[in-house]
Amino acid sequence: MDWLNNLSATQQFAIFTAVKILAAFAILMTMVAYIVLVERRVCAFMQDRLGPNRVGPFGLLQPVADGVKSFFKEEFTPAHVRKIYFILAPAIALMPAILNLAVIPFGSQIGRQPMVLANLNVGILYTFGIVSLGVYSIVLAGYAANSKYPFLGGIRSSAQMISYEISMGMSVIPVFLLVGSLNLNDVIGYQTHGLFSWLVFKQPLAFAIFLGAAFAETNRTPFDLPEAEQELAGGYNIEYSSIKFALFFMGEYANMILASAMMVTLFFGGWTLPWFGLDQTATTLLGGIAHIAIFLAKVFLFLLGFIWVRWMWPRFRYDQLMDLGWRRFLPLALANIVVTAVILWLRS
Repeated sequence: MDWLNNLSATQQFAIFTAVKILAAFAILMTMVAYIVLVERRVCAFMQDRLGPNRVGPFGLLQPVADGVKSFFKEEFTPAHVRKIYFILAPAIALMPAILNLAVIPFGSQIGRQPMVLANLNVGILYTFGIVSLGVYSIVLAGYAANSKYPFLGGIRSSAQMISYEISMGMSVIPVFLLVGSLNLNDVIGYQTHGLFSWLVFKQPLAFAIFLGAAFAETNRTPFDLPEAEQELAGGYNIEYSSIKFALFFMGEYANMILASAMMVTLFFGGWTLPWFGLDQTATTLLGGIAHIAIFLAKVFLFLLGFIWVRWMWPRFRYDQLMDLGWRRFLPLALANIVVTAVILWLRS
């Protein structure tokens, strides 16, 4: 490691940042691959089936087989599509999740290196700004297909995401009124004073609204209206095949992972545990790795929740979806902001 010590501070920073980027991207893609396998096994368990168990020991190489199959399936572009948009839509499906990965603190520190790629003072604003771009992939896919069902799926998705982004944004305002900062590291720091300092206990309504909006933003059941196989035969991705379809598929699961990571960061203490001193910044390599493991374990529990809901709940009607967003979530989020602000004003 002498060569590393001989480098300037700027060079060391660049090397460590590159390593963190590659590691975070590799972990995200691995989780995307294996959460699909977990979903298929959980679904099989609920339906009294076995699920994938042939490829590799216990079926653990099934994601590899699925990836290879996606690359080698026939790449077919229908003649009637708008080709530029048709190609562009799946290409940007993964981008919001990857860009938002930059501001999520997935650990405290290892050595002197903070376990966050970009420690922005306005991290939450950056996150919501990037999340709002996710709808363009689906809308472009619906428009580019030049077909009835994909177009309806794209229209549904745009209306759904606009409706629930407002509620999601409003739901986190009380969190930052309490914390006094838009920096996600500061949000985690606020939650390092015991279990009941976690913001899920101080802002349960904000968490409930954020959770519901997260299901809608990721197009997961019971809010999977843009796909709705029984009504739209798959919706916006009906004309896609091979790796283009796989990119939409990967984008959905990557967005699930990032939504889970945001809920862990905002409401469940991030990488902290209120026991064994694990709510303090790590001073050893083992402590830094433990914090990353804690964060990933919390994210995995939320992902299991996403999966459980998909196979246990029915899909909402579209009028119920809009009614919940505009007439339930939004008024409750606004009321929560007012109540929190008044309480903080009376305390000051």
